[in-house]
Amino acid sequence: MLGVLTGFIGELRQTGVPVSMVEAIDALTAVEAIDIGDRVALRETLRSTLVKNIRHEPAFDTAFDVYFSLAPSLAPGEAGEGMGPAPQEGQGAGGGAGFELDDLVSSILQALSQLDDEGLRRAASQAVEHLAGMEPGRPVGGTYYLYRTLRRLDLSALERALVEMLMGEGELTAFEQRLVEEDVAERLERLKTDIEEEIRRRLVADRGREAVARTLRRPLVEDIDLMHATSSDLAEMEAAIGPLTRKLAARLARRRKKRAGRLDFRRTVRRSLATGGVPADPQFRHPRPHRPEVWLLCDVSGSMATFSRFTLQFTHAMSMHFSRLRTFAFIDTIDEVTDFFGPGVDFASAVGRIATEAEVVWLDGHSDYGNALETFHRRYGSQLTPRTTVIITGDARNNYRPPRDAVLADVAKASRALLWLNPEPHLYWDTGDSTMSAYARHCTSVHEVRTLRQLEEFVETLTLPRGPNR
Repeated sequence: MLGVLTGFIGELRQTGVPVSMVEAIDALTAVEAIDIGDRVALRETLRSTLVKNIRHEPAFDTAFDVYFSLAPSLAPGEAGEGMGPAPQEGQGAGGGAGFELDDLVSSILQALSQLDDEGLRRAASQAVEHLAGMEPGRPVGGTYYLYRTLRRLDLSALERALVEMLMGEGELTAFEQRLVEEDVAERLERLKTDIEEEIRRRLVADRGREAVARTLRRPLVEDIDLMHATSSDLAEMEAAIGPLTRKLAARLARRRKKRAGRLDFRRTVRRSLATGGVPADPQFRHPRPHRPEVWLLCDVSGSMATFSRFTLQFTHAMSMHFSRLRTFAFIDTIDEVTDFFGPGVDFASAVGRIATEAEVVWLDGHSDYGNALETFHRRYGSQLTPRTTVIITGDARNNYRPPRDAVLADVAKASRALLWLNPEPHLYWDTGDSTMSAYARHCTSVHEVRTLRQLEEFVETLTLPRGPNR
């Protein structure tokens, strides 16, 4: 058991969940006080001692199902196999001799309607055994087997049949019908969960815990590459941005409150008269925390659309910590879009307005950093002040056009700091049509920002005091 627990904790760390040595010891101590045969108690005990962030719970649940999976619930005569034969065409509706798909569907409907958890687990085990087509040693992920099983069960037909069973023959109001439909959706989700757990049990029995864990391992939402995120990844990121910015805002507010002001020499000398001239009680001026004025220039071309969206969303969520925030969007020319954002404005509609109303295309709609930067300096350069921090977000891929990087030197001289965020890996800079080095030499600093975690770290350091870039 000790080896399984240490392997489980190691897998959490591999996934990115932070687990310290003290927390690992606490988990092992807590496990001694429970019945390890109670899977629910074991799960919640480990969760309470090892997980500190709700965003890490999916990774915890996946690792737990792998490392503490139960033995497959096989029918008599099938023990020791762990994998069922692939269903063959022509073997009846269910794909196996002596097996009827209609009987299995009836069992599932009965278990779902009566909320029979044990019966549902048995039915899920049968479904995986006869419909998933799992083969020993085959390097296929659990998602494929889940798809095959649910496709054969026909979830849509199951949903319709279960709705009819729960509604009965009486007349229901629209509200009551909606409640029934939501209840059915929750019960079908429980069926999918049971089938997933059964598939994982069988995969572990066939391949071992470590191999299955590697197959199912996914990065945490804050570590997903923004440039290659799927639609589901993007939805998770948008849900995570709010809590991330609130946490960061609270941390920054505490930091400003703790910052000490300069020594007040006159008050200190005055106080020292009471102690014979000894400055035993130094006096300080009231601190005046610095809040930077930020100008954000975002490349919103097709290749940068996802990254610019999250940069805009994250930075505007943190705008309370900037004395002023102005936003500019560009492709091959630039336009100010500050008025598109503001209190009470839906962020998705604001981003949509950039695509339809902002003048960001000058010639052909392909990135032209040189023309965009020159246009920016010509229109807005005179408004830059020593308090202004300019942030440019983009991959610096200029489609082999002149970079015109000298204009950045003028922007840097007129502003407090010039920062560049690039979502590409550092190894890709200056490859192909990238002109990152030409721009980087004029910047105060250049940052690789590919994930929400890196974006959060950058915004946190942004509020630290910087000397004028003169």
